[in-house]
Amino acid sequence: METARGAAVIAQQLSSPRPTSMPSVIEHLGGLQMDPTSAVARSERLVLWSRLGSYDVEDLNRALFVDRTLFEWWAYILPINDFAIHREAMRRHANGSAYTPARAEHRAKWMAANASFRRHVLSRLRREGPLRSRDFEDRVSLAWPSGGWNEGRNVGRMLEILWDQGVIATVGRDGSQRIWDLAERRYPLDQPRLPQREVARRVVEGQLRAKGVARPRVLGWGIGGQQPGWERSLDELQREGVAVPVKVEGLRGEWIAHAETLEREFAPRTTLLSPFDQLVWDRKRTEQLFGFRFRLEIYVPVAQREFGYFVLPILRGDRLIGRLDPSYDRAMRRLNVKAVYAEPDAPGDAGPDIASAIRELAAWLGAREIAFGKGIPSRWRSALTRSA
Repeated sequence: METARGAAVIAQQLSSPRPTSMPSVIEHLGGLQMDPTSAVARSERLVLWSRLGSYDVEDLNRALFVDRTLFEWWAYILPINDFAIHREAMRRHANGSAYTPARAEHRAKWMAANASFRRHVLSRLRREGPLRSRDFEDRVSLAWPSGGWNEGRNVGRMLEILWDQGVIATVGRDGSQRIWDLAERRYPLDQPRLPQREVARRVVEGQLRAKGVARPRVLGWGIGGQQPGWERSLDELQREGVAVPVKVEGLRGEWIAHAETLEREFAPRTTLLSPFDQLVWDRKRTEQLFGFRFRLEIYVPVAQREFGYFVLPILRGDRLIGRLDPSYDRAMRRLNVKAVYAEPDAPGDAGPDIASAIRELAAWLGAREIAFGKGIPSRWRSALTRSA
């Protein structure tokens, strides 16, 4: 079990020494899940901080919108080097195979009914160049039928469907507003199409490298479903010795590990994780490997929350030893740590390491002070309160 946990942490670049290159981290992870919740910092930025330590967020924006070594698609920041892989998913969105038959038919009918609006959007982008979402007026012939989040968001639905299909792309942001342009002016559309066998191979190998150890059935999944041919790719990787079957102590069933990761020596460090971090994203795997039950409570009513709104797991070495409930007051430049929770078997001597991680987070955010609430475990109280 300890070897499996170590492999998972190493694979996520959360052991020592820290990586030093933001582009290489994103390439290794395969991408960053975006989330606008900014109780502390946006998730994609926090994920990078957990690995790199202090870094300039403008480097991320520059890579996205100036150097264009990264691109946004769906809720992810992705390496442009992997564009050919994701273009296959865009094609599936365009032909409807990424959806259930009913959902594909619904989208196709809506787009057909609003063909003139589609032409209008593309014509304006071609003539005027990059435009914000709000620069488009609603000219739909048929409103998007929804009583939920998308009610009245006809322009947004059109832009997002064209984005899904790889017809348009984000090229910047104006605050929270995305800036759009034609995909042909943003993406390397002249790249040759990859054979599906190569796509599946790259996806499966990349995911296993980033996970370290995983159940076979979780490999090959991406935006638009599981890659056709993923099982054949995994078989090839095992024959070549890149992937190896392993047994994880105390857990039944098949596990696959990345052979090179298993050979690396584990060096521990302590950091805080975004609730969307890949290490804890698969809640079942997190419980199995780390004995750590973690649930996102952003959408849970306040009175029903167990730990807090935007809770950060605490990683120390190869163990998840607790969590904290923080928020950052940007006006006061104060990091508020409302509560800290220790797992039952969390070591008492971890306090100074946790305090150091909190101070490092505060410094990166630009906080001038750290304020702790009353909920601090007695075993860590002295070390944490001294860091305030």
